[in-house]
Amino acid sequence: MVLFTFTRLEGIPRSIPVMQGLVLAAGLLLTRGVLRLLAKDDQQAEAGDHSAVEHIIMIGSSRLTSLYIKLLQAHAPGQREVIAILDNNQTLLGRTMCGVPIVGASNQLDAVIEEFAVHGIRADRAIIGGDESLLPAAALNEICDICARRDILLSFVPNLIGLEPLPAPRPAAPLTLPDAAVQSPYRLSRYFRYKRLIDFISALLAIVLLSPVFAIVSILVLFDLGLPVVFWQKRIGRNGRSFLLYKFRTLHAPFDRNGQPNDNGDYHSWIGKFLRRLRLDELPQLFNVLVGEMSLIGPRPLLPEDQPKNCNLRLMVRPGITGWAQINGGNLITTEEKGALDDWYIQNASFWPDLRIALFTLIFLFKGERRFEQAVREANALQQANGHSKMPVERERSEPRDTRDLPSQRPAKLPVTARAKADEPQRLSWLD
Repeated sequence: MVLFTFTRLEGIPRSIPVMQGLVLAAGLLLTRGVLRLLAKDDQQAEAGDHSAVEHIIMIGSSRLTSLYIKLLQAHAPGQREVIAILDNNQTLLGRTMCGVPIVGASNQLDAVIEEFAVHGIRADRAIIGGDESLLPAAALNEICDICARRDILLSFVPNLIGLEPLPAPRPAAPLTLPDAAVQSPYRLSRYFRYKRLIDFISALLAIVLLSPVFAIVSILVLFDLGLPVVFWQKRIGRNGRSFLLYKFRTLHAPFDRNGQPNDNGDYHSWIGKFLRRLRLDELPQLFNVLVGEMSLIGPRPLLPEDQPKNCNLRLMVRPGITGWAQINGGNLITTEEKGALDDWYIQNASFWPDLRIALFTLIFLFKGERRFEQAVREANALQQANGHSKMPVERERSEPRDTRDLPSQRPAKLPVTARAKADEPQRLSWLD
């Protein structure tokens, strides 16, 4: 408009753009009106017998009312017609909802029915746009009396669309933790106050620097296993709170793309074995560290049923991607020994042990796991000095679990078949 004002030719009035805008707006409105008339004619032609049209009065201009009107317009145009809406909000009087006018309040139902009858339209049904709690009891009783006297059906939208009343909310299922409180008389060292900042900065840098590795691993998993490339498991973290732990998938799904079960029972993937060997399937847990659910160094997070009886100390800190137990035996130590090593770390945590754990983790990725008897003896001695011994929780049912993080009770080195079962809960969790 400003450009036209300064560049217009002589003899052309400045009002030309305004006139063109008015002509364009008028043309758009006219076109829209013609299309709506044509659509209305088509609906009336499809309706067939007009004597079979059910006229409905909606009570309550709720969102459910709007959705129900749209449902009727889409499913049975011309067969069920909402002729009016009643609502107790006086500010809505005179407005429309989905093309239906709001003509009065709910206590004016009898007068509205009579007014439509004068014009030759009989109201066949009154529908309340909610359950019984939408209206006061007195207003609801009055509406019921009017409908009964005039032989008009009274319905509720939730009942019409199959939304039965919800049952009483069930209490949240408690975590299957042993009979031990999360609270512990032991006080954490000051190092844990600053450890969260170290974890955040380190995880952020690691995600940025390893972004090419994330991309390559994701592509390999996508081509070998398909979508999704990441699966989750529910684990127990700090203060007994549950969180979702993420890993790259390393197993084939139990069903193929046609929904048929995998008859040969071989779910292992060649790329999955490679990722597990280098622990690259653990990379998504850096995002758990970034949001504060995990730490880079700490006790590995366990499934609820795998928590030891004396889990007070380990639940005081954030679980880690790697830890003192992983570099001193990993899968070569028992659950009791691993628990003792985790307790030893929590009571001796500082920056230098964390740095040592990080460096030894990188070494063990290429050289494999080794059992260090001295570290295990020191951890067991400290645990006995504290006056308790970690014993595993008795499992009530036989379920697969992550044997890479929770090895067998045998201290000897696990066979290859036992290591191969370490991914078994991944398949179940991913399906969930």
